[in-house]
Amino acid sequence: MKRRSISLTIFLAIVLVFAVTTSTYSASIQQDLVRESTIEKVVKRGVLKVGMSTFVPWAMKDKKGDLIGFEIDVATRLAEDMGVKVEFIPTKWSGIIPALLTGKFDVIIGGMGIRPDRNLKVNFSIPYDYTGMSLLAHKELAAGFDSLEDFNRPDVSIAARIGTTAAAAAKKFMPRAKLRLFDDESQAVQEILNGRVHAVVASAPLPAFQAIKYPDRLFLPLEANFTREPIGFALQKSDVDTLNYFNNWIRVVEAEGWLKERKHYWFGTRDWQDLVQ
Repeated sequence: MKRRSISLTIFLAIVLVFAVTTSTYSASIQQDLVRESTIEKVVKRGVLKVGMSTFVPWAMKDKKGDLIGFEIDVATRLAEDMGVKVEFIPTKWSGIIPALLTGKFDVIIGGMGIRPDRNLKVNFSIPYDYTGMSLLAHKELAAGFDSLEDFNRPDVSIAARIGTTAAAAAKKFMPRAKLRLFDDESQAVQEILNGRVHAVVASAPLPAFQAIKYPDRLFLPLEANFTREPIGFALQKSDVDTLNYFNNWIRVVEAEGWLKERKHYWFGTRDWQDLVQ
């Protein structure tokens, strides 16, 4: 009995030591995760590094060369609420996710649609906006076209920006058309202005703005957008603290009505037109 009692005591002591060690180790891991989260690094650094690309009116340069637009407002307000400065890092859209994964910046705030294939590589915040694809057509080349099916023909050429949901939408809805991809939407617009493509697929409201700007050459063949896409912040995986902060920040500014107000200014008016180049 005495030996059993001693053995039981030793066993309980071992269990206790194991439990304390495990608890300490778990707490250490949790502290390391908190310490290594993007949100902690940003606060310590004093700068939020934002990956973005130019999309009118999401992000563009004004006459002084400064960045303005809906996404610029969103990222600037986010940084202000974190008590840090913001640094914008313009990046080609086709390489923006790899740049995030290599740590070139902390977050992508650039009108990025939340897609399952992208979600395999990055985490997304809850949507802070919704957008959709629109079609901009050439008046002569696409005369009489008023449906997606009209453009879904082998003798039709469609332009879109490479790596975007616009390119994916063109492939999905007009698979028979010839798709030409460009690094920048301005290049795609130039192609249609020069009469080298029948149409351009792009996020609204860019097609509408271009149709207004060039009414003698361009028009909108569809009455409404033909897709609806949620837009979110993209960040590296396994960063629960940062994702939690971004999600709650979006909820707060949405409840304030601030997101709606900024969206209306950039997408519902042309009050900013004189600011851009």
